[in-house]
Amino acid sequence: MAAPGSTVEAGEAPWARPADEVLAQLGVTRDGLSGDEAHRRLDEVGPNRLAPPARTPWWRRVLDQFRDVLIYVLLASAALKALLRDWVDVTVIVAVTVINAAVGLIQEGRAEQALNAISKMLSVRAAVRRDGAWRHADAEGLVPGDVVRVAAGDRVPADIRLSEAVNLQVEESALTGESVAAGKSPEPVAADAGIGDRSSMLFSGTLVVAGTGRGVVVGTGADTEIGRIQAMIAEVEPLETPLSRTLGRFGKQLAVLIVVMAAVMILVGALVYGDGAEHLISAAIGFAVAAVPEGMPALVTITMALGVQQMARRRAITRRLPSVETLGSVTTICSDKTGTLTKNEMTATRVLTADVELEVTGVGYAPEGEVRLGDAPVSVEHRADLRALAEVMTLCNDARLVREDDGWRLVGEPTDGSLRALGPKAGFTPDGWTRHAELPFDSATKYMAVLVESPHGERHVLLKGAPDRVLARCTSQAGADGGAEALDTELWERRIEELSAQGLRVLAAARTVPRAAAPAGLTAADVAGDLELVGLVGIVDPPRPEAVAAIAECKRGGIAVKMITGDHAGTATAIAREMGLAGDGTGVLTGAELEEMSDEALRERVREVDVYARTSPEHKVRIVRALQHHGEVVAMTGDGVNDAPALAQADVGVAMGIKGTEATKEAADVVLGDDNFATIVAAVEEGRRIYDNVRKSVLFLLPTNGAQSLVILLAVLAGLTLPLEPVQVLWINMVTAVTLSLSLANEPAERGSMDRPPRDPRAPLLSRAFLARVLVVSLLIGGVAMALFYYELERGAPIEEARTTAVSMLALAQLAYLLNCRFLQTSSVSRDVLHGNRAIWWSALALLVLQAVFVYAPFMHTWFGSAAIGVREWGLVLVLAVVVFALTELSKTLPRRRSGPEPDAQRTTS
Repeated sequence: MAAPGSTVEAGEAPWARPADEVLAQLGVTRDGLSGDEAHRRLDEVGPNRLAPPARTPWWRRVLDQFRDVLIYVLLASAALKALLRDWVDVTVIVAVTVINAAVGLIQEGRAEQALNAISKMLSVRAAVRRDGAWRHADAEGLVPGDVVRVAAGDRVPADIRLSEAVNLQVEESALTGESVAAGKSPEPVAADAGIGDRSSMLFSGTLVVAGTGRGVVVGTGADTEIGRIQAMIAEVEPLETPLSRTLGRFGKQLAVLIVVMAAVMILVGALVYGDGAEHLISAAIGFAVAAVPEGMPALVTITMALGVQQMARRRAITRRLPSVETLGSVTTICSDKTGTLTKNEMTATRVLTADVELEVTGVGYAPEGEVRLGDAPVSVEHRADLRALAEVMTLCNDARLVREDDGWRLVGEPTDGSLRALGPKAGFTPDGWTRHAELPFDSATKYMAVLVESPHGERHVLLKGAPDRVLARCTSQAGADGGAEALDTELWERRIEELSAQGLRVLAAARTVPRAAAPAGLTAADVAGDLELVGLVGIVDPPRPEAVAAIAECKRGGIAVKMITGDHAGTATAIAREMGLAGDGTGVLTGAELEEMSDEALRERVREVDVYARTSPEHKVRIVRALQHHGEVVAMTGDGVNDAPALAQADVGVAMGIKGTEATKEAADVVLGDDNFATIVAAVEEGRRIYDNVRKSVLFLLPTNGAQSLVILLAVLAGLTLPLEPVQVLWINMVTAVTLSLSLANEPAERGSMDRPPRDPRAPLLSRAFLARVLVVSLLIGGVAMALFYYELERGAPIEEARTTAVSMLALAQLAYLLNCRFLQTSSVSRDVLHGNRAIWWSALALLVLQAVFVYAPFMHTWFGSAAIGVREWGLVLVLAVVVFALTELSKTLPRRRSGPEPDAQRTTS
């Protein structure tokens, strides 16, 4: 037994033991603690708040931005240049690395914000009993053993074991995922009950929507359920995105190649040509700077940033840049049900009277739709039995539907809201009816009753509630004409079972016969028996129609969709069928079954199961991890606090922007501005477009580095004058990276991008055929630049002018190659290359302007060793650029003629 004043241990399950026993364990009576004892316990357990996470020191976060092998190569080059006192080169190289680090720092802080958002959910004030009297106190001062009370509208200030409850209902969807408010009672429940079934407990951060309650605090701060969720978020390790893994592998391979080739250059220059150390070091640094695609981090970042803007226009707000690309490689979407796949608006869909079964159209709380018998609409004007049922469900009801600018808003309990909307659909309005007395809904009796008077002066007792409780009080049933007839108990029991099996929540309606002189009040004895059953209503949280279409599109694109919900298995299965998921009973796992499964057993089944019911936050994280174990790229959607740990664990966390909690939004990578599951499919399509454009941009950028490094390498191996200085190499790298390559980020999506399977995240960024093209184009561009440089030297041009001509040749050759890259497989010799992306021409203009500054601005001559050139040199550069375009197009046709277009590496889907 825990010492008095300490938090009740989780293993002791306070929800499973009588309230008085829990009070005794905590060393307190129902009169609460004394002020002195409360202060003593506060000193022992600490304040009732979530501790802020430990922050990574700023200097550590700065240093982490330089943990890249290609950055190491650049920094080593800068250090060697500093030894040679070449400060211009040092400044340019260091500036590139610092800019890259700054971009990384801006993207940090997501996990810390998620934890802070959960902290904000805790209650600020609480009604607590101290020294034998009730008082309002700061919720941070609550301790285990405090006796507190709650009422409708209160946010629960701590985890509480109930000792008393009157009609108490609590909105727990943010914690459990259940769309219906949970009824609460002091009665113990099973020790192994899930969070959603612990009816004797109130959880910190949830909202009381009806009734009153009193209980003893058993957990505060980090020892609450929300505290456990915070700890789970803090323990989630960040995952590398598929693109970052691909670029990481590419960077390491490239770094090794650069170091090896630089060493070969130095050895050949020293042993074969007897070059001096300073010349060889400068050449090696020039080679390294030329080979390192230092513009690639900026290129990838800006391409994804442009994608963020496109996604925002489609109502998907991206909070973390790498997630844009990761969306494009998603293979599995794990979706919460309530509010994500469904509307989180309870809707009456079925009406059963003794005579007929009717369908109800319309979704949500909007009183728009109709009641249908087959294909024909019916109303209370046509059927007396429908009128009787509509009267009960509308009048025995405390909910209100309010019309606002953006639609209808519910004031009251969700189930009552669905029944309130049913009346107008059936053609019934409560005008002229008067309520004289009521018996409020009680979780013990599970019914509500009212005494009402009709516009004609007749008084009725109307009752609605759980079908078993209502049926037990009835001795007759309403016929088609509204008259009483003998009760068919077996018929109603069979109908109740059928509706429940379909995942519907079932409510029954009953009434007494009209009374001309009924009593003014209403007691439980008035509804104890001899009632007339008028019908049943089946209620469901309906699926979003657009989500059904989105799931079908996901399946066409090879993306698996799995529903993970806190609802019961029957409800989850019924919704899954409507959504187009499996959910046929063979592919459903419950939280209880997950508890009994080891991680290995879960990994064996996780990909074949489509529906997970009665899950806890821990279960959701385990499911995501099990999928990731198989190499799946997982997106997790949700809107409640219970979803936050899984969103943080997933490769891409997607939160609902309207109904999502702040904790969920802060834990997510992407927030959907319209709470529409279909928007995530649009975001996936955008992610695929962005990856394709990153791929095009990298394919365009690499020959720039390849051509420049080959120019320096071949010059050293041949013992010739270097055509380029290291700072000139950096110039051409950066100017093409920030102009030409960025224009490809605006390329539209390829046709059928959502009809192809997700790409394999383990596949290289560029296929073998594309790498061969990089080599061919590098040789082509580098060859014409070298030829032009040595031609100019042979004519007697100063070396500064010859190098400037070579740099200009590289710039215009890259512009020509850009047009080749717009269509990777098909020919660019078409009219299509001239339109569809205006950014191409703006970037071409920017390149020409910058290159003109490089050639003619005096300060550029000082910094980069450039010089002015004439019309003849520009003419040669232009002609050779056209030659580069034509020969590259010719190289594209060769593999196409041999074997057709090479498909991208894609994941094989089952």
